[in-house]
Amino acid sequence: MVRGRQGLTVDGVLHTTRVLAPLDVVTVDGFRVTSATRTIMDLAHQRVSQRRLSAAVDSAVRLGLTSPTVLVERLHDLRGPGRWGCRLLDDLLVDAGGHTMLERDFLRLMRFGGLPRPRTQVIHRRDGRTFARVDFLFDSFGIVVEVSGRKGHSSPTERQIDAQRRNELQDAGRQVFEYTYEDVMRRPDHVIGTMSQRLANAGWSR
Repeated sequence: MVRGRQGLTVDGVLHTTRVLAPLDVVTVDGFRVTSATRTIMDLAHQRVSQRRLSAAVDSAVRLGLTSPTVLVERLHDLRGPGRWGCRLLDDLLVDAGGHTMLERDFLRLMRFGGLPRPRTQVIHRRDGRTFARVDFLFDSFGIVVEVSGRKGHSSPTERQIDAQRRNELQDAGRQVFEYTYEDVMRRPDHVIGTMSQRLANAGWSR
């Protein structure tokens, strides 16, 4: 809420601001609210936890409500003396772009290991038809990487769809690799080491 409004009574905690540009406001179901981008900035300023702020960024990106590029640009406009949270957002946006915390952790491992950063959530089409959206694509090397959470696909129909999708990606010239939650979270050296070798086999060099 913009400061200066008098006579308003609300339940809960009320946060106000001196600066609210037109691009920071959107209308949802007839109500004027702050945009996802601005909401993330305000959450950082209110000193929410790093995990909660990371989840907010990833959720907004997944829903198409903002993007890392837009967040970086708006953060540049809003930062200033006394605006807490800007440095935390700077750090979080380095590994932003995925749709889940697990994807964020994979990007962090690639950065930590000195490996190239892949594109995220890349759509593959053929004959006017979308046949796959992949978590990560290392364009120059034709390598696709998927990360799977603790709850994987287990029904016959789901396995059939997964197999067809993988086959079509391979038909399109992609090498497809998968890492589990346990790999990313508990075996980071394994992920970095195997990705380094796979990228090297495809022509990458440090």
